[in-house]
Amino acid sequence: MFKPFSIFVGLRYTAAKRSNHFISFISLASMLGLMLGVAALIVVLSVMNGFDRELKQRILGMVPHATISEYGKSIADWRPLLAELEQAPTVVAAAPYIQAQAMLTNRGAVQGALINGIDPAYERKVSILSQHMAAGSLEALEQQSFGIVLGELLARYLGVSVGDKVTLVLPEASVSVAGVIPRLKRFTVVGVFAVGAELDASLGYIHLRDAAKIKRLGDQIDGIRLQFDDLFEAPRQVRELAAGLPGYFRASDWTRTHGNLFQAIQLEKRMIGLLLFLIVLVAAFNIVSTLVMVVTDKTADIAILRTMGATPGLVMRVFMVQGSVIGVVGTLLGTGLGTLLALTISDLISWLEDTFGIQFLNADVYFISYFPSELRLADVLVITLSALLISFLATLYPAWRASRTQPAEALRYE
Repeated sequence: MFKPFSIFVGLRYTAAKRSNHFISFISLASMLGLMLGVAALIVVLSVMNGFDRELKQRILGMVPHATISEYGKSIADWRPLLAELEQAPTVVAAAPYIQAQAMLTNRGAVQGALINGIDPAYERKVSILSQHMAAGSLEALEQQSFGIVLGELLARYLGVSVGDKVTLVLPEASVSVAGVIPRLKRFTVVGVFAVGAELDASLGYIHLRDAAKIKRLGDQIDGIRLQFDDLFEAPRQVRELAAGLPGYFRASDWTRTHGNLFQAIQLEKRMIGLLLFLIVLVAAFNIVSTLVMVVTDKTADIAILRTMGATPGLVMRVFMVQGSVIGVVGTLLGTGLGTLLALTISDLISWLEDTFGIQFLNADVYFISYFPSELRLADVLVITLSALLISFLATLYPAWRASRTQPAEALRYE
């Protein structure tokens, strides 16, 4: 005889064509519900991982991982300090910067922007700016040329393109023979970048020496921008670096400027994952109802097994096997389907857009125009193992109820 007996009978019950077609339908519905729930959970979490990755690469590729500046004043002798920071084992690169809040105007259009004075030779080491130039080039920022690189949306608001002129107005007054007037300077647009999100509408770049001139800093800078090998260790590492420098230096990091954005994404991911996990729970409850009906339908069979010497534990294992088969098959099918969709969703969405002429993500609204996806093995394992565990737990009560069947009571009216 096939051993173990409980697996043999449980598999026979699962594969046999039942006379009660409603129970068969419920079993199939439970399996399909579990499959769809697991697949949906894998696909949605993979897409959210993709959006999280794109945000990190684009936004945190443009904004500093961390900055170091002096309290209340500019840094005068910054070149030795820059060289010292570059030698730190956790620092990938460092770059000087000068920063100013300003207004940009052109033909009546006015837009506020954060203007960064940079040295292109240093900037390409700490930023992805040069990789996302939609027009012009970062190298066109030359000392004393008063060129400016604008974000795509900012350039659109101002109605300018490469070669056009914009006026930069600093919120600082200058006293002249004509009276008190704001400090302003005419710049030529030499490049337009596009990285997505709000950065395209709020950032502008000029040469470091031009920024020093309009802010009247001479050879001083506002601070040094740092890029670390581990983004999430940057807050701790920059504080340690600042504490070890001679003088009074202030450390800042990306968690103070964009930390809320990424915390919101992680919270949204957890909440959506929890809501989708309810689909798996609903499918598990269907397994419970299926097994309860099967136990009721097989009462006579259970009684016969008991009279032939089957123990309550054996009967319980029979129905646990039957319910577990539904859970295992549904979960594995869902894992396979979800993995396949997660790996191909970008191509699938592109095909749907081309075929039906629709656009799911508008580049003018969202920072990307495609569905990113990043399938993580840890997510797949957690989802799959959780679904298997829930499916197994769902078999316990119906199997226990079957083991409590009394042969005399069950066969009284047979």
